Amino acid sequence: MTTASTAPLLSHHALSDQESVPPVRIVHLGLGAFHRSHQAWYTAHAADADQWGIAAFTGRRPDAAEVLAAQGCVYTLIERGPAEDRFELIGSIVRASAGDDIAGFVATFASPEVAVVTLTVTEAGYRVDAGGELDLDDPDIQSDIRLLRGVIEQGKSATPSAVDGPRTVGGRLLLGLHARRLAGAPPIAIVPCDNLPENGPLVRRALDRLAREVDADLAEWLPRGASFVSTSVDRITPRLDPEDRALVAAATGWFDETPVVTEPFADWVLAGDFPSGRPQWETAGARFVDDITPWEARKLWMLNGAHTLLASSGRLRGHATVAEAFADPVCRDQVDELWEEAARNLPTVETVTYCHALAERFANPRIVHRLAQIGEGSRTKLRLRIVPIALAERAAGRSAVGCATAVAVWIRQEAPGVDPRAVLRELAPELADDDEFATTVHTILSAMEADRTPERVGTNR
Repeated sequence: MTTASTAPLLSHHALSDQESVPPVRIVHLGLGAFHRSHQAWYTAHAADADQWGIAAFTGRRPDAAEVLAAQGCVYTLIERGPAEDRFELIGSIVRASAGDDIAGFVATFASPEVAVVTLTVTEAGYRVDAGGELDLDDPDIQSDIRLLRGVIEQGKSATPSAVDGPRTVGGRLLLGLHARRLAGAPPIAIVPCDNLPENGPLVRRALDRLAREVDADLAEWLPRGASFVSTSVDRITPRLDPEDRALVAAATGWFDETPVVTEPFADWVLAGDFPSGRPQWETAGARFVDDITPWEARKLWMLNGAHTLLASSGRLRGHATVAEAFADPVCRDQVDELWEEAARNLPTVETVTYCHALAERFANPRIVHRLAQIGEGSRTKLRLRIVPIALAERAAGRSAVGCATAVAVWIRQEAPGVDPRAVLRELAPELADDDEFATTVHTILSAMEADRTPERVGTNR
């Protein structure tokens, strides 16, 4: 049997059916496991995959790029079903670079051959406030404004160093767009793939505001130089366990330092224009729609909202993974209540079959989706995934106890002892001023503190 210690290092030569490396026509910001299980997978499965290579850049840290580049940017995707694993080599990423390679990023971004830029930078990476507008009080945003003004004043040849490069995603994008404008490159499609409602318009507004702070001419050119595509993305991608490398070696005969584990399910819904072309992602199962709003709301509220709930409730009850927490009747009842509330406010999309599919996915014990991982950045996630359901339920005159439970368990897990109204005021002032909802949150917290079952303090009506 081949073992991790005896297998040869994975390289591009493993792709025996691929005669040549596809040209770089996509830039990606935020190289990580989810990008590789989702957008890179869809690109590899597109009918015209041989025409669309990805140049991927990390965030600040170079680790992911260094490891991937060392094996020719080829990696193994482990599709982990309930009963068995399936192994597939993915070669759509053709260049992996550290995020601090500013010169390389600008040169690639400015290439007239590049038509699409995709983003997976987490919700917090966009540096927007609670209203979805660019946070001009953010010190990194202010730093980027000063930097970009200086670059434009210095002229065409000015490129910041790695040390002095933009600190934010918006700053990097605007630097790249400035370079495209100077190069006379055709318009590019910007495709955010993070769990933010109306993520295309959100990025457009943020970049427009940033450009107006930097240079009036650049701001005036921006609508002609870029389009903004909204997306809803879905594929559960847990963190890699060390033993997965040995599994890959045994199954494939290659040693892969950086495989990706994911579930069999994948979904991608997109709405918007691609003025310079795009891969035929629909041949890999992606859907292109005119209005993405109900699709992204269903996914954010029902999948991501349930994950946010379980990340707190499950850990409070001693669980480490989604599957463990979902098997707990208390946690399951909490999720079902949240799903009922969400479904009532999604009249234009199917939810019954969707919830059944979610339940099967959550229950897959072989997908080790750790609650601690989901809980990272949970305050922002709570605001985006739970608050909209609560507001809709309260506007309809219902108690929204499922949402109140999600807020209460989050406070208990992440901010014990903090006044619930203070948390609610930060999440949504309307909820803080809603005495009935605030009382429900407080009652659930009191039940937990008294060691009573917290899942159903009230009932919806």
